[in-house]
Amino acid sequence: MVFRKLKAEAEIVLRHLEVLKTVMEKQPIGIFKLSDILNMPKHRIRYSLRVLEQSGIIVPTQYGAMVRDEGYDKIEEMKGELKEIKELINNIEELLNKL
Repeated sequence: MVFRKLKAEAEIVLRHLEVLKTVMEKQPIGIFKLSDILNMPKHRIRYSLRVLEQSGIIVPTQYGAMVRDEGYDKIEEMKGELKEIKELINNIEELLNKL
């Protein structure tokens, strides 16, 4: 349907944020430990870590992933982006309710 791709992307973002939260709580932490804690396959953890690294939020170290000092600013930016997305969702909902 129309929202299928949006829903799939939201689920991926949720997974990235679950990985990030665990990294913040347990850093430094590696893929195997993250996989055990979150009960997720290693390939999904690896992908989320790569996305978070490319976004400038985490950095890999020899001991495992850690949040970069600049990563906290990126997290605040994401909060602002989420507000914009919520506004769009509200507009979509209003239009859909009028149909």
